[in-house]
Amino acid sequence: MSEHGSDGQRPRVAVVGGDGIGPEVVAEGLRVIAAADVELETEHYDLGGHRYLADGTVLPDSVLEEWRDFDAIYLGAVGAPGVPPGVIERGLLLKMRFELDLFVNRRPFKVTAPDDQGTTQSHDFVVIRENTEGTYAGEGGFLRKGTPHEIATQGSVNTRFGVERCIRYAYELAESRRNHLTLVHKTNVLTFSGDLWERSFHEVGATHPEVETAYNHVDAACIYFVQDPQRYDVIVTDNLFGDILTDLGGAVSGGIGLAASANLNPSYSGPSMFEPVHGSAPDIAGQNKANPIAAILSGALMLEFLGAPEPARRIEQACDACSDLEGSTSDLTDAVIAKL
Repeated sequence: MSEHGSDGQRPRVAVVGGDGIGPEVVAEGLRVIAAADVELETEHYDLGGHRYLADGTVLPDSVLEEWRDFDAIYLGAVGAPGVPPGVIERGLLLKMRFELDLFVNRRPFKVTAPDDQGTTQSHDFVVIRENTEGTYAGEGGFLRKGTPHEIATQGSVNTRFGVERCIRYAYELAESRRNHLTLVHKTNVLTFSGDLWERSFHEVGATHPEVETAYNHVDAACIYFVQDPQRYDVIVTDNLFGDILTDLGGAVSGGIGLAASANLNPSYSGPSMFEPVHGSAPDIAGQNKANPIAAILSGALMLEFLGAPEPARRIEQACDACSDLEGSTSDLTDAVIAKL
């Protein structure tokens, strides 16, 4: 796909500002994309917690069908006070992942840390999280609910097809970077899902002999994220471990305000979704206080995936140059644009 979309036209992007600061940061991301001389055809959708509270709408099937004809979805943030827990997460975010087959969650991180000689070094790594299986697939249930003998089960669904395609994507990404891939799991305890992941990792690896591999238990990886992030290039892991590790990655790489993400359908059989991973922060909504960098970087990931790597690279470099700045939402965006 070129930067002009799959049919030679401008890429079609569904924009979901969402709740709280979401519309603000997405607007700034679109402003930066325009300043990078990329033209998009956008259509805005009113979805999120506020819409649910207004009329009960979360994500209609009719909207999902419309989105299948788009190249990408650009999401700000969703969640509003008064919405029951899980309604938006399951009804909007997880529904998007499952129905649009967004099976790769890609999260880049840049960490500045001292090396063994005490010299400050900058290092980047990427976490590839399987995004449609594991414990979030919804397998499980209750037995004797509400009694003293209640039982709750929550299964982890891991298919050979789903695990293998995620691992294959991670190997291909590692080949385009520094040829190093780490599997993170808990194979010593999760002996069935861990075994499937480990076997798939090595079997796919046999077709990528140039990529050096490593394995970490997830608890060890949490320590290394803090103490030794330089050991990593690309990490591949399952849905639950990836959810936890990527939040930790955000914390050690400058804070959640810089954390971008891509939820990818690498086959391009439907749109991929790009979003900052911070919350909707309703306490500062409308005050021009939100950090737009994560939304801007998510927009850069979107451009890269849509086949516009050069403007994506320029946006990323401009954000890197402004990562230590403070100021209002609009001031930070102005600073990024000035660096393009």
